[in-house]
Amino acid sequence: MVEGKNLEEASGGYEEENESKKGFCGCFCLPILWFKMLATEMHWSFVFGVVVVYGISQGLGGALSRVGTDYYMKDVQKVQPSEAQIYGGITAIPWIVKPLWGLLTDVLPIFGYRRRPYFVLAGCLGVVSMLLLSLHEKLHLVLALLSLTAGSAGVAIADVTIDACVAQNSISHPSLAADMQSLCALSSSIGALVGYFISGIFVHLIGPKGVFGLLTIPAGLVFLIGIMLDEPHMPNFAYRQVLFSSCLILVLLSSSSNIYWTQVNQKFLDAGKAMWATLKCPDVWKPCLYMYFSIALSLDIHEGMFYWYTDSKGGPLLSQEKVGYILSIGSAGSLLGAILYQNVLKDHPFRDLCFWTQLLFGLSGMLDLILVFRLNLKFGISDYFFIVIDESVYQMIGRLKWMPLLVLSSKLCPSGIEGTFFALLMSIDNVGLLSASWGGGGLLHILKVTRTNFDNLWLVILIRNILRISPLCLLYLIPRGDPNSSILPTEILDTKERTETQGTENIELVSLINDVDVK
Repeated sequence: MVEGKNLEEASGGYEEENESKKGFCGCFCLPILWFKMLATEMHWSFVFGVVVVYGISQGLGGALSRVGTDYYMKDVQKVQPSEAQIYGGITAIPWIVKPLWGLLTDVLPIFGYRRRPYFVLAGCLGVVSMLLLSLHEKLHLVLALLSLTAGSAGVAIADVTIDACVAQNSISHPSLAADMQSLCALSSSIGALVGYFISGIFVHLIGPKGVFGLLTIPAGLVFLIGIMLDEPHMPNFAYRQVLFSSCLILVLLSSSSNIYWTQVNQKFLDAGKAMWATLKCPDVWKPCLYMYFSIALSLDIHEGMFYWYTDSKGGPLLSQEKVGYILSIGSAGSLLGAILYQNVLKDHPFRDLCFWTQLLFGLSGMLDLILVFRLNLKFGISDYFFIVIDESVYQMIGRLKWMPLLVLSSKLCPSGIEGTFFALLMSIDNVGLLSASWGGGGLLHILKVTRTNFDNLWLVILIRNILRISPLCLLYLIPRGDPNSSILPTEILDTKERTETQGTENIELVSLINDVDVK
């Protein structure tokens, strides 16, 4: 109650301060006051962490990494587009095991901290891998893939850890939960816009390996979060027991170590049983199956299109700067899609939204077909302008397609294991992305689309567009219900209520070893 009163007083003070500022100055100061309010209520290091991870590491760094990697594979490693597509899927594998990173941050504190050491680990992975890519004159392809995968793992670990911090603060400051999500989305969107805008310029000036060198800066800032984050220390945590037991497990196990592992393993087992029981429910596995096929059947042929964009003979021969500008404008289209969903479409039934967005997603792919056949030139539309339109439409419809699935995923999570189960659902989606990437690479290889031969690219695009529409046959797996109503069946909810009555700990972000510390 005291905290709630303080929040109301703080909010009231900021509202009065906001009302005193008018016009342009007031609009300019409002975001600053908002940041100041968040930093005051939840500590400035948390706000700094969100901005760094979502805005600088994922947004700006992700944009630089995507464009830099495209040119690195094409100009430095000189691989075929189908191979680059496959390798892109390999580097995304760390995102598939996100539940593992999440459980580690929840279950296994290091030196008494649950978040800070994982930021340090993520930062170290990023710095070392990017330095290796940037400084080595001619890195072997296998080592380059390992370095890119390690860098991706660093970003994934930082993402899961900051998600845990956001969820933890959402529990302790429920009135600011929406503000925290807005901060995450705003940081990510602005970072991506800026990153794509400057990515082509930097690739042109310092090359893809120089861009990898720049990516050590976001990784270094992630490392800095691990040093500066305000997190309570748990001096009585049984870490020494875990370390001792792991070293002498074949010689001697102390009784306290046995108790520790028994309770932690039991909580892992309980969480696994709860997730399995939820997944067996038809109201859960059917939407999960649709989400997987909806993503997996939307084959990713980005590398084939990128090679064609930059080809000097059959393609439009776009410069590095233009490629970055196109992707930057595409990010604006994605942001527009999110705004459109939030203000217009969020209350529409899931099945109706999935039908129209999936249909439009397939039809929008025909723009690529028009571009490859160069029909846009017959209508007097330049390649650059048409590609900007194509990318913007693709990003906007892709966001509209993704948003209802994201909301649906959140409604499939049973109470008590929301974080872990949501991470599992996101992993299913990431497996779908991996399948789409590898499927697109296989299609490019089968139809012999190479670095210099794009004769069958139109056929690749046509097959991709048909497959994009094919998930419409599975729409019956999506519930018709109101998106504002509950989807989980009552038996799962009743099971959770009985579990809470028995005093089971919440496995999501609450340390699973609290009981051990108390005892």
